[in-house]
Amino acid sequence: MSNNSEPTTNPRQPTVYQIRLKGHLGSQWTDWFEGLTITPEGNGDTLLTGPVIDQAALHGLLKKVRDLGMPLVSVSPVEPGQVDQSDIKL
Repeated sequence: MSNNSEPTTNPRQPTVYQIRLKGHLGSQWTDWFEGLTITPEGNGDTLLTGPVIDQAALHGLLKKVRDLGMPLVSVSPVEPGQVDQSDIKL
């Protein structure tokens, strides 16, 4: 059994999140959501994807979702390589 406690992520790098909302949101909301990529999906959901610097920033984004009144479906951190990095603005 190994006691190797090396972190798997760099704590200085923001975590990339995918926030799924019920309903479609247009690209004009990009500034409101601090530059996250907005992807309307065929099932009627919208996927917000991008780096979030820390938990306080994540809570701020979730407050914006609440203020819009759109149902929140999920919030998921993205593992490196899981999303096309060209779609994410750092």
